[in-house]
Amino acid sequence: MGDPLLVKICGITRPGDAEAAVAAGADLLGFVFVPGTPRAVTPEEVRWVRELRGVATVGVFRDQPLEWIMEVRRELDLDRVQLHGSEPDAWIGRLGSGVLRRVPVAGGVHWGRVERLGTLCLPLLDPGAGDGVAADPALARGRPEGVRFGLAGGLRPENVAAAVAAWRPALVDVSGGVEARPGVKDPDRVAAFVAAARAAAPGGGAR
Repeated sequence: MGDPLLVKICGITRPGDAEAAVAAGADLLGFVFVPGTPRAVTPEEVRWVRELRGVATVGVFRDQPLEWIMEVRRELDLDRVQLHGSEPDAWIGRLGSGVLRRVPVAGGVHWGRVERLGTLCLPLLDPGAGDGVAADPALARGRPEGVRFGLAGGLRPENVAAAVAAWRPALVDVSGGVEARPGVKDPDRVAAFVAAARAAAPGGGAR
């Protein structure tokens, strides 16, 4: 049996939503520090993330200065950083272990790049950039054995089981698919997503 499937609930903006995700069994919570996006927060607005227990916290950044990313990580005591833009791969080493790195999926998956990144971080396959576009399951057919990656984009409670079966990812990442409206999570959908993802994982997603 391989490692258990990790579940990330992204775009958290409110303490109550974070608590609901932790109660549902999420492994990681994502906080988006990208101005102008629907779920953007500032470090000042989410200082409470330092008090979260039982879950790893992830700061999501896109094409922002490395020094600022590192400052926010220190200030909020974030467990991980997610690079969601065109940042240099060299930054991964500066940011330490646990980095998530978006890999665009545009008509195909560059599995060689995914494998190379997998030696440095956890690649995150995402056809969009928070726009709810789902990856075509047919693209998973060329997946090399043993490669680890996360899967994001267009996931929701109704389709995550099929996505897990097709792609066999190490992590699934959801934001809009578990919301009542942008930036506000629906706790029932969060719980349903976590349960469906875990049930579809090899071994039932036991942790």
